[in-house]
Amino acid sequence: MGSMSMTTTSETTRPTAADAVADLVARSNRLGADPRVTNYAGGNTSAKGTATDPVTGEPVELLWVKGSGGDLGTLTEKNLAALRLDRLRALVGVYPGVEREDEMVAAFDYCLHGKGGAAPSIDTAMHGLVDAAHVDHLHPDAGIAVATAADGEALTREIYGDDVVWVPWRRPGFQLGLDIAAIKAENPQAIGCILGGHGITAWGATSDEAEQRSLSIIRRAEEFVAARTEALAAEGRHPFGAVRPGFEALPEGERRAKAAALAPVIRGLASTDAPQVGHFTDSDVVLDFVARTELGRLAALGTSCPDHFLRTKVSPLVVDLPADAGIEETVERLTALHADYREAYQGYYDRHATADSPAIRGADPAIVLVPGVGMFSFGRDKQTARVAGEFYVNAINVMRGAEAISTYAPIDEAEKFRIEYWALEEAKLQRMPRPKALATRVALVTGAGSGIGRAIAERLAAEGACVVVADLNLDGAQEVAASLGGDDVAVAVRADVTSAQDVAAMVDAAALAFGGVDLVVNNAGLSISKPLLETTEKDWDLQHDVMAKGSFLVAREAARAMIAQRMGGDIVYIASKNSLFAGPNNIAYSATKADQAHQVRLLAAELGEHQIRVNGINPDGVVRGSGIFAGGWGAKRAAVYGVDEQDLGAYYAQRTLLKREVLPEHVAAAVFALTGPDLAQTTGLHVPVDSGVAAAFLR
Repeated sequence: MGSMSMTTTSETTRPTAADAVADLVARSNRLGADPRVTNYAGGNTSAKGTATDPVTGEPVELLWVKGSGGDLGTLTEKNLAALRLDRLRALVGVYPGVEREDEMVAAFDYCLHGKGGAAPSIDTAMHGLVDAAHVDHLHPDAGIAVATAADGEALTREIYGDDVVWVPWRRPGFQLGLDIAAIKAENPQAIGCILGGHGITAWGATSDEAEQRSLSIIRRAEEFVAARTEALAAEGRHPFGAVRPGFEALPEGERRAKAAALAPVIRGLASTDAPQVGHFTDSDVVLDFVARTELGRLAALGTSCPDHFLRTKVSPLVVDLPADAGIEETVERLTALHADYREAYQGYYDRHATADSPAIRGADPAIVLVPGVGMFSFGRDKQTARVAGEFYVNAINVMRGAEAISTYAPIDEAEKFRIEYWALEEAKLQRMPRPKALATRVALVTGAGSGIGRAIAERLAAEGACVVVADLNLDGAQEVAASLGGDDVAVAVRADVTSAQDVAAMVDAAALAFGGVDLVVNNAGLSISKPLLETTEKDWDLQHDVMAKGSFLVAREAARAMIAQRMGGDIVYIASKNSLFAGPNNIAYSATKADQAHQVRLLAAELGEHQIRVNGINPDGVVRGSGIFAGGWGAKRAAVYGVDEQDLGAYYAQRTLLKREVLPEHVAAAVFALTGPDLAQTTGLHVPVDSGVAAAFLR
């Protein structure tokens, strides 16, 4: 194949660059928007067209192709790689053979047209060498079901006749591009091909034709799978076997409660080698799969499409207990299964690693399946964890389709290892940006719908944390969470911290959203400024319930989750300068802040053995942006000091040593300092953020 000619007459007329790119982006976005067509960041599309060479002024034939790491659904022009078609096809003459095909990826850089744009992906050769103006390579569930069926080649002929050609499994790369180019040349009637174990590729003379052919291949596969599935159902059979008694889905409330209880434990196990963020899925697809008799056999076979197992690892950890198994029993079994999984993964690595292989990247599972409950997926951030779960749902669909039409037969273990520990994949991982300081950490901030709490949530998210924005005002919490970047960064929870039930639900929400909790900020508070004789029992009880009792309840539930995770953690109390300073007309507020301050010391002493650090912050004079001051506290304190309310911040600043006003973001900076990497040995500390109030110095 290395000597095949790539010169044809079918491509002499090309669309202009602007038209080709516009059509390609629009087609890609349509294809990427449909989960039946391809998974997130999976597949790639291309177009060929004519541009003017800025050096010679002459027309030049170009290939625009989705670059490495891009996503079809959100593709823009900047996500495309643009290459000179003549230079790309000239690489055929210097191709050193399949054993050295990885060298060709570096050669793509010498084919680029201009600068900017995305880096060319491993599939660039497929798009450039195939003699068609438009090419789509996709990962549809139904297409992969055919591609992973034991008799996939025969099924391809049965479904498509000679419209679609079978291509035996080959790892993505230059040789696969040559294979597909040759198959198209030898089968002029074909509209595309099924790539064994992998996906589909289609082509067309126009963008519309390529898209319609891609969709035709997918729909015909879907219809074939659906018909075979219906035939099985008519016989009383299911591709995944019968429902296993006792393994059916628990009722929703019971299911999610059990998931919340297990999530921190599972996250801790999955973070043995490196901290992970979690995602929980209890869709009908997952719950049905984990209830069936064939679960164990199929899960052990693992996924097949390279995009799938790169995200999910070769196989999941499967809990082999019925749905009604107790939490303690399930945790005990999970611990044993996790040890077995790590041993098996190490064996997988040892069987296939060579002297040139990258080091093992960790032996923990990325997918954990729990009958009756659902699926837990893990990754370096929430998006990665969520997408891993989405990919495993794709894999479930593939397995169900393959079992309906034949027998599921994914690529073998050695081929999976070659891709998982591919030098090119390792290089891609090494090019990833360095993680932010709080990456993989899950933070829960109370009173985060405004003021200091909002500033803390914003700073923690900016430093890489996932954030649970908790507030009595759900609208405010939702607005803050949305501003931080949506569900992959932050979720909003309504919580009354005086309610043990609300607090437990808040921590459960963190577990279901992100896998657990690592960093808690007790910020919720209020203040009523009155002299002693005017302070009512209601005033006293309200402030103590919110700040003293509320902090205790939050710390207790968070510590419970942190201890279950075995990943350590941080608890930070936003106390006050008033916890030390005896100011006028402030008995209830200052007393409860003193209570919070001592909770810091007590819990630091108690939780240290679990690597949970407890620290406090003593702000003062945070007027601008403060919810407490805006709620009437500012007017009352201004009256006490005999100044206008609008001048209160400046008044507070002038009585400090530094003569600087304290803002919410200064408190947030202190939270980050205490919970970031630089003060890892610090616990039981109170940090003043007051611009210097000598009367509140710690002694």
